Order: sequence, then C-alpha cells, then structure tokens
Amino acid sequence: MDYSHFSDRYLVRRLTEEDVSGIYELCRQNPQYYRHCPPFVTEQSIRKDMQALPPRKTPEDKYYLGYFERDRLIAVMDLIDRCPGEDMVFIGFFMMDCSLQGQGIGSGIIGELCGYLSRAGRSAVRLGWVEGNLQAERFWHKNGFEETGLVTETEEYRIVIAQRELN
Repeated sequence: MDYSHFSDRYLVRRLTEEDVSGIYELCRQNPQYYRHCPPFVTEQSIRKDMQALPPRKTPEDKYYLGYFERDRLIAVMDLIDRCPGEDMVFIGFFMMDCSLQGQGIGSGIIGELCGYLSRAGRSAVRLGWVEGNLQAERFWHKNGFEETGLVTETEEYRIVIAQRELN
C-alpha cells in the first residue's frame, strides 16, 4: 500500500521516534478519549503503540501514520493491512487534533482513506470503539461503520467491533 496516496489534501507519512512528542501533544488534548480508554497517554505508551502488532502480523503490515497540514500534525492513525482478513484493514487508533474536531476534517480523512483502500482491492475496514464512548460511536456511524455484533472484553472496558464495507 502506498500511504502517501491516502489523502489528496494532507501529507501522510509514517511517524517515527522523532514525532513522539508531537503525537503526545495531540493525544493529551483529548482527555475524553482516555476517560473511556484508560490509561491516559504517555510518551512511553505511544512508543509501545508504534510497535504493537496483532498476532500473525509483521511490521510491514503496520502503518502508524501522521496526517499533516503543512508542518502541523492534525491526525494520527494506526492501520494494520490485511487484518483480520486478507482483503481487509484494521484501524487500531485514529485521533484528530481536538481544535479541528467537528469540522468534517476527520470524516474527510476517513472518506479519502476508504476510497483509496477500495481502489487498492480491500473490501472492508474494521475497527473498534469503547462501549459507552458516544462521541466515537457517533463519529464512526456517521462515516458508514456498523456494529458487527462482536465485542472484545478487556479488564477495564468492552470494545464494540464495527466495519465498513468498501465494495
């Protein structure tokens, strides 16, 4: 996948260790997310997330990406290709700069991404949100994601699994 084509509007690039402080600044301004999905973000938790992989996936399948408007990081996305199926992708994390939320920018990013993935032969995008996080639920519903009926249990919360068909 050529992530540089995920957006026509924003520069999309892989995030690295040099970006951790900027990612932290973006994430820490979103306390509402962490109320539902603790613990609160740290630079160390970002480094861990940058490396985290689901079973049977390799670093080549993982895209920990930043969306930039000029030099400003406006969104972070963790995407796993060919997960859970060969023709699917999984968004493990997506967060917008809180000062830009509610303006349609996030929906635009997701719309462009889904268009690219469809052209690249993927059939669906899957993700999850923490049960009770109504802001996340409304955002993903607005962007065409529907609950699959699957729920993942953790010690602290339940994750509602949702999917958007692309073709």
